Amino acid sequence: MKLKVSKNIETLIPYPPGKPLKELEREYGIRDSIKMASNENSLGPSAKAVEAISKALGTLHRYPDGSCYYLAQALAAKIGIKTEELVFGNGSNEIIELLVGAFVAPGDEVISSHPSFLVYQTMVQARDGINRVVPLKDMHHDLDEISAQVTPKTKLIFLDNPNNPTGTVFKSNAFEKFLSTLPESVIVVLDEAYVDFVESSQRLDMTSYLHGENPVVGLRTFSKAYGLAGLRVGYGIMPKEIASYLHRVRQPFNVNELAQVGALACLEDEDHYRRTLTMAREGIAWLTTEIEKLGCRTFPTQTNFFLVDIQSDCKKLYESMLHKGVIIRPMSAYGFPTYIRITVGTNAENERLLHALSTSLSEINNDEVVRTIN
Repeated sequence: MKLKVSKNIETLIPYPPGKPLKELEREYGIRDSIKMASNENSLGPSAKAVEAISKALGTLHRYPDGSCYYLAQALAAKIGIKTEELVFGNGSNEIIELLVGAFVAPGDEVISSHPSFLVYQTMVQARDGINRVVPLKDMHHDLDEISAQVTPKTKLIFLDNPNNPTGTVFKSNAFEKFLSTLPESVIVVLDEAYVDFVESSQRLDMTSYLHGENPVVGLRTFSKAYGLAGLRVGYGIMPKEIASYLHRVRQPFNVNELAQVGALACLEDEDHYRRTLTMAREGIAWLTTEIEKLGCRTFPTQTNFFLVDIQSDCKKLYESMLHKGVIIRPMSAYGFPTYIRITVGTNAENERLLHALSTSLSEINNDEVVRTIN
């Protein structure tokens, strides 16, 4: 077979999916493992969502509503915007892909940060665009340097706020100053996948920028606070002019029926939503205190995850904890060889993680002492 593939696709590195939980358990000979690596909701989905989805199973022979009509009506009312200012996708990932597909031509430039969500750069490369990547400054987006990188070829700027993996945010005054430096042709994309976890005093009101001179798009998801990661439903908040172009390039039935039904039910389950936020905030506070007692350094966060500097090899710690049935995310691929990222879980999961972390750190440190002596 002699395939001819453009260089931008040939050199593209696919997003590496993690192994299924059951496969990891089989491979490592463990049982009842806990996954605290992917920033999922440890409470699980809303019971109301599960009930609504169960009732909808009998209609799976029908195509889903291509406009997400009922979900759009409910969400627009909740947020305080118009339905035409919403675009739904197969996760907020698809909205990223639609934005790049609609506004980036080969040779156009897109600015993002590092470390950040890898999909931004992947989608741009697939489109044969040019990625301009600006390193974080003190764990935050370097808005001044991002502004300095703008050229006449710049079409999009991606800012995950809060940032993944650092959990940091920028406030409205910094963002407004940043916007004032940009040409009106550049679309700024605020990826707010974790906005639900942000304290009110730290939160930026994305909707207040919908009708400004600079085009701003907000990305949100039902995967995190609402616990529907397995159904893949996200959405973008944007000026209707931008939305109209995204509708031209999206697939007609891109959000499946069960995802729509589940998301709509989630919006009505305030109890599950509040319990999720409480679990995250209380869990982070407790884990931060206890992990620092182990001699590690933790970092403040506005999400349901946080970074920990274990001051040792994070890959070794990952392997050690994996054998104990606790899955965390090593940060070596992000340029942090001694850091791990931990998703907050239930009280029982947090206690188990702490015990595994303490034991694994002792094992690693003892091994290093033995090697030093030998």
